[in-house]
Amino acid sequence: MTPILVFDIETIPDVAGIRRLEDLPATLTDAEVAEHAFAARREKTGSDFLQHHLQRIAAISCVFRDNAGFRVRSLGSLEDGEAALIQSFYRTIEKYTPQLVSWNGGGFDLPVLHYRALLHGVRASRYWDLGEDDREFKWNNYISRYHSRHTDLMDVLAMYQARANAPLDALAKLCGFPGKLGMDGGQVWHAYQEGRLEEIRNYCETDVVNTYLLYCRFQLMRGGLSQAEYDDEIVLVKNSLALEPAPHWAQYLAAFEA
Repeated sequence: MTPILVFDIETIPDVAGIRRLEDLPATLTDAEVAEHAFAARREKTGSDFLQHHLQRIAAISCVFRDNAGFRVRSLGSLEDGEAALIQSFYRTIEKYTPQLVSWNGGGFDLPVLHYRALLHGVRASRYWDLGEDDREFKWNNYISRYHSRHTDLMDVLAMYQARANAPLDALAKLCGFPGKLGMDGGQVWHAYQEGRLEEIRNYCETDVVNTYLLYCRFQLMRGGLSQAEYDDEIVLVKNSLALEPAPHWAQYLAAFEA
């Protein structure tokens, strides 16, 4: 089978970048710099949500499904910097040329990865191939919105209409999956300031499992999986997570059964 890589990122304000762009006083704390950026954004748009190029990646989590089974992990370690996380993500693509799957990856995760990779000088030649190195990539690559080598489930299910987009948490729960547990994206910056990076990574991992489960349901709907294959895949996910020692998986499985 073609390897499947489901990915999700969690981000925090790029405090250093905001300081540089705004020429802010060195006496301001990171929290004050972020609040300055949030306030400016609120005044302009009514939302705290910062532009893509002002986001810094705190965690990248992935589900990897291939002939060897199902695995879910956050890339790198708690001590790794942003550049190492990004390089690990693109290195995986370079090695396996997987089917990428995301929820709003085209609208958020990939643009942020692009900007941060550009900033850090991260190489990703396989990802950016549009047919120059591999002719197949001319017709099916990771960059084109309408190619399937990256499937942004939210975008596809909404027929590429932003007004029809659905949130991951809601659709996962409507389909009988656990959805988000313990945190949401709006709480990540606060958690990061409190040193709770491991909790952020755990939250990101549950999101990619939710996305993978929805991808399996999508494949069932479009005929990519038979009912028996879909049922087997759900059992595989549950059995694989049951072997994971981290406590958030016990909580996730309990929510699944409920």
